[in-house]
Amino acid sequence: MIRAHGGPLGTARLRACPEDFRVDEQLPFQPSGVGEHCLIQVCKRGWTTEAVAKILAARAGVSRGAVSFAGLKDRHAVTTQWFSVHAPKACPALLPGCLEDGVEIVAATRNARKLRRGALGGNRFRLLVREVSAPRRAVERRLHAISRRGVPNYFGPQRFGRGGRNLQQARAWLLEGEPVRGRTVRGLLISAVRSDLFNRVLARRVAAGTWDTLLAGERAALDGTGSHFPVVAVDAPLRRRVAQGDVHPSGPLPGVGGDRPEGAVAALEDEVLAEEPELLAALAERGVRADRRPLRLMPRQLVWHWPDAQTLSLDFTLTAGAYATTVIAEVLETAAEE
Repeated sequence: MIRAHGGPLGTARLRACPEDFRVDEQLPFQPSGVGEHCLIQVCKRGWTTEAVAKILAARAGVSRGAVSFAGLKDRHAVTTQWFSVHAPKACPALLPGCLEDGVEIVAATRNARKLRRGALGGNRFRLLVREVSAPRRAVERRLHAISRRGVPNYFGPQRFGRGGRNLQQARAWLLEGEPVRGRTVRGLLISAVRSDLFNRVLARRVAAGTWDTLLAGERAALDGTGSHFPVVAVDAPLRRRVAQGDVHPSGPLPGVGGDRPEGAVAALEDEVLAEEPELLAALAERGVRADRRPLRLMPRQLVWHWPDAQTLSLDFTLTAGAYATTVIAEVLETAAEE
């Protein structure tokens, strides 16, 4: 991963314990309070999102398919996230309280619609980074720069599995025909491939110094919306919006269809993606729809303090689909997750 703010300032330890990595999921809407779906807020520690979904299904007496969630949350963390359970009748088993050791229902209400993947307002992170070896002033200068300029919006290593095994399995499936069972697993493998290709394009833009700069022909992404629009010319008002963090350059999540950039931006993307023609063909064969993702990530409400000389406390909010580890990587080199 090519860094935008310079090399790491030192080393540190992330996730010394789950309580060092806290994530609170934010809904983009106000629950209606009525409807056929139970909307459940769960706090979990040491559990995967999928495992919690199965627990909720068993307690409610419904199939696993009746339980939905907006996104996956880390296992090695303390995370609060929302689930919906299709249960038209009253469901006393899904009231606030402890479900399992490390799984607690925090709140329960009703909603007219199920919770769909990606239906997130964002995530609030509260992190403790321990054993920091870097000078405090240098770390704080880097954090000030990040709060103003943002960071490259790389997909984090979690996306690719331990040691990149999701990518390895995806190649074996897509290119060699090795069978993969389960729609969920196949979806994760396709996501890993697209994320890796996006990261390659982003790395090229970081190397060129244009990851946070709009170019003519760009597809400009609106912050936090998933929408993008063509850039014919980069005028002063558009530059101001970029400086304010309202608009970002975007990169490809490869597939078929979708809107493409033009000119030099298209040429750069095509050059990078041409390194993997067989994977592109496999995505097209499976009808994966192309999309765009912002190249820049702006950590919002970024604050920090030092509980002691070698411990850094960080609080910030990221848009859905963004990785806190990507922010940390622009400051410190951290030990691999357990």
